[in-house]
Amino acid sequence: MAEDLTDYLEDVGIKVKYLHSDIKTLERTEIIRDLRLGKFDVLVGINLLREGIDVPEVSLVAILDADKEGFLRNPRSLIQTIGRAARNEHGHVIMYGDSITNQCNKPLMKHHAVGRFK
Repeated sequence: MAEDLTDYLEDVGIKVKYLHSDIKTLERTEIIRDLRLGKFDVLVGINLLREGIDVPEVSLVAILDADKEGFLRNPRSLIQTIGRAARNEHGHVIMYGDSITNQCNKPLMKHHAVGRFK
């Protein structure tokens, strides 16, 4: 999925790289460094940016299939993913889904309650 989305974005003229579990750790570090240096504009990450990687330069997080059931789409996981953009003063999150489910709504209400919802 990451490769397909990256190919599409490249085809429309966007400078983009991707990360997923098949990328070796040293290469991941180089990719994140290049993002910080502005060598490309978009980083497609498949569940790797959810926890543990602090990249305040991330200004937009898009969550595909946000309404799907499962561990990576429970409210806690969605909040952690949303938090990647919250570190940036101008950060935004776009959640894509076919419907607004309870698991999608909880993170939105939490961020709205603390004044972070834009």
